[in-house]
Amino acid sequence: MPHGQERIGLLFAALCALNGAFVPAFAKLTTDRGDPFFVATATTLFAGAFAALVLGLRGDLTFLVRRATGPRLFIVGALGTACAFLLFFYGARRTSAIETVLCLQTEPAYSLLLSWMFLGHRPSTWRVMAIGVLLLGIVLAVGGRGVASSPGVWALLITPLCWQVSHLIVLRHLPRISPHVLTGARYVHGGLVLSVLWVASGGVVTMPAPADLVPLLPLVALQGVILSYVGTLLWYQAITRLDLARSTAIVVPSIPLLSLGASFVLLGEVPTAYQWSGLLLTAAGVSAFVMAPHVDGPTPVGAAEVADEHLHQAM
Repeated sequence: MPHGQERIGLLFAALCALNGAFVPAFAKLTTDRGDPFFVATATTLFAGAFAALVLGLRGDLTFLVRRATGPRLFIVGALGTACAFLLFFYGARRTSAIETVLCLQTEPAYSLLLSWMFLGHRPSTWRVMAIGVLLLGIVLAVGGRGVASSPGVWALLITPLCWQVSHLIVLRHLPRISPHVLTGARYVHGGLVLSVLWVASGGVVTMPAPADLVPLLPLVALQGVILSYVGTLLWYQAITRLDLARSTAIVVPSIPLLSLGASFVLLGEVPTAYQWSGLLLTAAGVSAFVMAPHVDGPTPVGAAEVADEHLHQAM
């Protein structure tokens, strides 16, 4: 690969990590100002509108409704965005931004389990040990406040499972769909699902008052278009110029640590000694996981996409 392309790839990877670091803090900021269901729906609609515009300009919008791809892309959007965003923003409202980013680090554990159960990828001993380290870090950081009594923590711990199941569908049933179509489907279909559910549940009644809605909408738009959609594109720009393992190793462990600065700047949150220890253990565990060799078969489902989902979303 030309040296210039490699440098551009490193720049995209750095921007990807920086973008992802602001996701938990922004989620906390927006859900403190509005109902989590409304924030999840509005965020996805902004991202979906932008995604539809991009797909339309590229002539790929029809992929979302074709008989061969539409139904499966709809399921991916419903699981990977609608369900995940509901859990994510619900959890962010009830926890700190630091706890939010820590809880999302459970994704490699789900990746390991699902890839073993459904794809037959036997995990290496090193990866199993890495999962143990990152789970220990999460327990150390959030266990002291009483996880059993915190529904927000549990919602965040479950959130990556939605992402991983959507990855599994993509790998098994949509292997030839381009990344920008998959990304667009996530937000377009996810936005439609959340809109219907929000209206059906009487969400209009829970909308913020006009005085609160006006300053909230620009934050939600930024959260949807930049932190969600553009964040995903930054990730794909990085992995097309660097190898997948290298991009993942740069981005994934960086996000929990960089998020400390974002949480302090936006929210004034300062980690406790337990949270510092948990963050360091979690970053070490994720680093070991993405760098570890696998025993057989391709990389476990979603292992390379962990950074992508932490951005949107991941979000």
